[in-house]
Amino acid sequence: MNINPTSPQSVLLTEDELSLFVDYYQLTMGQADFQNGNDAVITANYYVRKIPQGAYLIAAGLEQVIHYVLNLRFTDDVLNWLSQRGELSDAYLNSLRDFRFEGSVFAVSEGTPVFANEPIINVTGRSRDVQLFETYLLSVMNFQTLIATKASRIVHAARDKPVYDFGARRAHGRDAGILAARASFIGGASGTSLVIAGRYFEIPYVGTMAHKFVLERPTEIEAFREYANVFPKNTTLLIDTYNTVEGAKNACIVAHEMEARGTQLNAVRLDSGDLLSLSKEVRYILDKEKLAYVQIIASHELDEYRIDALLSEGAPIDAFGVGTRLATGNTSNLDERGVSALGGVFKLVEREGVPVGKLSLDEPEKATHPGRKQVYRQIDADGYYEKDITVLWDEPIPEGEPLLVPIVSNGELVYNFPNIADIQARTKVELSKLRECHKNLYDAEAYPVEILSG
Repeated sequence: MNINPTSPQSVLLTEDELSLFVDYYQLTMGQADFQNGNDAVITANYYVRKIPQGAYLIAAGLEQVIHYVLNLRFTDDVLNWLSQRGELSDAYLNSLRDFRFEGSVFAVSEGTPVFANEPIINVTGRSRDVQLFETYLLSVMNFQTLIATKASRIVHAARDKPVYDFGARRAHGRDAGILAARASFIGGASGTSLVIAGRYFEIPYVGTMAHKFVLERPTEIEAFREYANVFPKNTTLLIDTYNTVEGAKNACIVAHEMEARGTQLNAVRLDSGDLLSLSKEVRYILDKEKLAYVQIIASHELDEYRIDALLSEGAPIDAFGVGTRLATGNTSNLDERGVSALGGVFKLVEREGVPVGKLSLDEPEKATHPGRKQVYRQIDADGYYEKDITVLWDEPIPEGEPLLVPIVSNGELVYNFPNIADIQARTKVELSKLRECHKNLYDAEAYPVEILSG
């Protein structure tokens, strides 16, 4: 029997296919605009109607959005494929052949705290060009902003103890795993377990060992010895494969053997069970063996609520590895179910200089505030953020710092994107200016945002 199997596909998005990362209506509206000669200049806002968890968001994802805006191209291969599929006319498709965005983008810098119903990105350009960005922009901004915000909440709950992103295996796909690592670092994570994120973004990547490594050896202590011999300067031992207390005792034996060779055990890791009681018992065992320098790292279904509870009850945990609930942006607490998504939208607010907006009489909360807008952030006498004021673009106010800065002008990049370490540093500084009442895990106080026009 002859079998000719089809080769498996990676299905990773290539730059030549970026133009197909659109919802179909963006192309059908584009053809209607083209055939009717609609060359109107519009502005569309990206903003978030409602914050799903807590009282603030950390803006993230702008760099990838601008890459898309500046590099969107319709290749011959893509145009031929679209032509063969159906409704889109050759005349319209040919008009896309030399597509270049010639408009402008103003946006809030990554790492900035932002709030509901205030613009985060303004895109101004020809109508049928601007609408092409909607799906990609929303996909990237909604996800990375959600994850950066979640990371900042977890880091805040950890009270200056390191937090590491362990979430790639639970993220919603490969690209999500990579971008979650990026956004987590922006939000304050100290590193990631995902190596490719280290290459792409220069994020520190870390790792310990898996239960597999222990199970493959005749005994747990032999596994610990092998690993310590290979990584004498960076040994973290996973001690819960069989019995956590016995694992801690075996780790002590190996730690003393390392000391005799002039090295030190870095840490032990707990990944199951009652982390509060086990961390206390393991700390006692380590201290009794004069191994106070050996840290305890905890993982296993953690998020800001569980970390806060552990530390409030005195868990002697030195660092946290957070996976599922970070990389998926879970917006519930441990006793609730929530949707892991951020409902940001990209809406038309101005056409040919005239503010426009939808009324949504059947669902008023979905109405838009007309007009291209700027946000001014005011600071109180103590240096804390006091309130944001949103006004129409040409109506500046005398006080406050404008948050939306020029990114693209006449199709050209005019913004120098910072490296990710600088973005993380910005996030830390910005959050220090937000009062604690707005960062509380429970019953956070809403930050005041005034909308003076539109």
